Amino acid sequence: MCKKFAHLHINLCIMESLLQKSGALVRQVSTHFHRYLFSEIRWENRLTGIKGARGTGKTTLLLQHLHALNLPATKAAYFSLDDIYFTQNLLSETIEQFYRAGGKYAYLDEVHKYPGWAREIKNLHDFYPELQIVFTGSSIIDLAREEGDLSRRALMYELHGLSYREYLELRGILDTPAIPLERLLNDSENLSRLFPVNFRPLEHFRDYLTSGYYPFFRDDLQGYPVRLAQLVRTVIEYDMAEIKGYDPRNARKLLQLLFILSNNVPYKPNLSQLAQKADIHRNTILNYLIYLEQARLIRLLQPEGFSISMLQKPEKIYLNNPNLSFALSVTEPNVGNLRETFFFSQLQHRHRVTAAAKGDFLIDDRFTFEIGGKQKSYAQIADITDSFVVRDELEYPIGKALPLWIFGLLY
Repeated sequence: MCKKFAHLHINLCIMESLLQKSGALVRQVSTHFHRYLFSEIRWENRLTGIKGARGTGKTTLLLQHLHALNLPATKAAYFSLDDIYFTQNLLSETIEQFYRAGGKYAYLDEVHKYPGWAREIKNLHDFYPELQIVFTGSSIIDLAREEGDLSRRALMYELHGLSYREYLELRGILDTPAIPLERLLNDSENLSRLFPVNFRPLEHFRDYLTSGYYPFFRDDLQGYPVRLAQLVRTVIEYDMAEIKGYDPRNARKLLQLLFILSNNVPYKPNLSQLAQKADIHRNTILNYLIYLEQARLIRLLQPEGFSISMLQKPEKIYLNNPNLSFALSVTEPNVGNLRETFFFSQLQHRHRVTAAAKGDFLIDDRFTFEIGGKQKSYAQIADITDSFVVRDELEYPIGKALPLWIFGLLY
């Protein structure tokens, strides 16, 4: 016979079922490849948050670390908050029962699917000092704006899509550590020595640009573009409803805006024209661009010296990563756009990226980069200190000319 905790009203059989499900998922998770963030997270922190776009591998990250803990589900368990169970049961009561029965590690997935999640996690953190909580959520969540404000309690990380380095490792082509930008720039002449003699860095680069940013390419490579387009629609129609101030009734307009951008990137915005094309009011078009950036569907290249506290028109608009160009554009993506989108996507993870007065990108308010093909000249930025030409179709550095692909090794 199943029993209930009188003070919690949670069926023990249901709890056992949740823990069995957790145990099965942990046992089944593949551990042969870990994302870059796995070794960067301070897992021992009492409250840790991991946010990121759909499809980047947050769930796998949680399950892999639970696997590494090597504890029974009664001690360390995975709970998905989009499980139908949580439509009828409180998170706080479930985790309280788990804790009172000896649980130490509660890993909570998809928290943004559960109303009031931040307040309940705050209370669990405050009431049970021996309980360690790790949670994941959409890239759109803003802890400072959530009820309960976890921003002072949680150590937050963001999981980005696969870098080119990770893509090569996941496919079993190359296993090499990340290379910091400073080393890449200061020791470029010796970089070729880091790779096997038979490694051809450009052999798989086009595949990565087409379908290598999201780990689910392994599941169905042929259906990858369709699945990615469906992911985009799901983000706009469902996930973005969690953004403060966003009206879900405008999802169609936002899809139309993204379609316009995907066929015109890199887009140097005329906001009035863009608002008219997308049928969005001129006064709100900038907000919608920021919503798309928060959802990790586009990247806004801001002018040099911009302040993050100011709402201002970006210099250019890019899609978040090259894969989206192939999935959303009705024509073959422009090669120059793909180059710049790749560079932007690989650098913004660890560095401040803004528009350069001369050249294409200014990194950390210091390094200027001009992006182009294999014949790209250095003339445009020759008079700028700490400036570099980045060339596509180049295997290894030649002087101040750096190969585009090598910036995919930064994380």
